[in-house]
Amino acid sequence: MTTGSDSEDVLGIAAEWRAAGETVALATVVETWGSSPRPAGSRMAVTASGKLAGSVSGGCIEGAVAEAAKKTMATGAPQLLDFGISDERAWEVGLACGGKLKVFVEKLS
Repeated sequence: MTTGSDSEDVLGIAAEWRAAGETVALATVVETWGSSPRPAGSRMAVTASGKLAGSVSGGCIEGAVAEAAKKTMATGAPQLLDFGISDERAWEVGLACGGKLKVFVEKLS
């Protein structure tokens, strides 16, 4: 299930998944500079089984965040991911134009 509605209760969905026995990581945009598809505070929940809820960006960044979340779920170690892109390469990776963002990924327990 992949969803990205602004009204979506990502924390509630993550809590439901945890209650159902899933291993869950939460990714949160903590800083943005320039253009960013999602503002600071945007969240995405990821399960070890591959479920996604919410959105932290777009394009290949969300795939990279989901991969980092799998590592965080396996190790328990949180990560601070730093993404940046020039205006020239922005469309290639799914950003509207150049910008930077930092995403914090943590395992829910």
